[in-house]
Amino acid sequence: MSGANASFEPCKDHSANHRLHLVGYSLIFTAGLLLNIAALWIFLKYLKLKSVVSIYMFNLAVSDFLFTVSLPLRIYFYSGGEWPFGTLLCQVSGSVFQINMYGSCLFLMCINLDRFVAIVYPLRCRHFRRPKVARLLCLVIWVLILIGSIPVAGVHKTTSCHKQNKNITLCFESFSNDLWKKGLFPLVILAEILGFLLPLTSVTYCSVRIFQKLCQSSGTQTLRQKKTIRMLVVNLVIFIICFVPYNIILAVYGMMKANVIRTTPFMRDSVRQALVVTVLLASMNCTLDPLIYYFNTEGFRNTLKKLSKGQTWDSEMGTIQTRVTGNKSYQASRVKPGAKQLPNQNCILPCEGLPFAPSKVYLNNSVQDSEI
Repeated sequence: MSGANASFEPCKDHSANHRLHLVGYSLIFTAGLLLNIAALWIFLKYLKLKSVVSIYMFNLAVSDFLFTVSLPLRIYFYSGGEWPFGTLLCQVSGSVFQINMYGSCLFLMCINLDRFVAIVYPLRCRHFRRPKVARLLCLVIWVLILIGSIPVAGVHKTTSCHKQNKNITLCFESFSNDLWKKGLFPLVILAEILGFLLPLTSVTYCSVRIFQKLCQSSGTQTLRQKKTIRMLVVNLVIFIICFVPYNIILAVYGMMKANVIRTTPFMRDSVRQALVVTVLLASMNCTLDPLIYYFNTEGFRNTLKKLSKGQTWDSEMGTIQTRVTGNKSYQASRVKPGAKQLPNQNCILPCEGLPFAPSKVYLNNSVQDSEI
């Protein structure tokens, strides 16, 4: 629908939905920006992306960060009800949402696939769990979602309507039925199959197989098994809360707009209202994904805990590294004459010739899988 034709139509009253989006996106932007900046900083500065899982999680954090920094445009639009930024930024903002949602689905799928290979087929498919393979797979995913965002940008053009004797420019809404039939609906079907159903099926299958494998093991659960189960639960929760409701409602609404399903205007408006709410749930994934990094990545969690104490996680050794600054040299504790000296099993003293070398303090319990 062109802006010239739409200018003769009165603007629909979406003020209630705009207020809901304004509050929701403001909260998501505040939390998402802080959490994802912290995640990217820890991944790049301390963890160095040396494990397969950290590579997938880093790319997931990049996707979330790109969506988060685009939210101020949406917040401004929903605060005033008018889009002043032009067609290009409307297209970019609409595409970034799709890139984030389907990119998140695919990167979460990769994380689950890596755990599936590590636990179910640890020897047969171990060559797939190499950093080079992970980087190549992430590159393929980025290329696919960026190519898929091009037609999405084509349909996210600004529209216009008439309100209080002037034309109002809109974004993210007022798509015509013809546009749904010719452009939007085929894109929705393709995105649903490749970007949602495929990752959902993969995550569900891998989770079931991993649970079966862990249940077959005898004895109490190890630290690695507990962390794996925790990660699978978090991934499934993110899919159930963020992606499943939105994609189901989007498919139903698309079929209604394309007249695949014939229904009453009241029912169509009700489904549209549900879509408004589920869009916010889908956007929440950029604030929930950091839960995966914190609760399921040993190095990430320990780095975050020890930064305030001047300590960092050594991703190569699986140790906590204490940083020594200033001109103070490290000295071993003196033992009084005659006192019984116990071996110190938790630390390794630096060499005498290197007084400023950092000391390595090993965890009391060995890390069974530092990639998780």
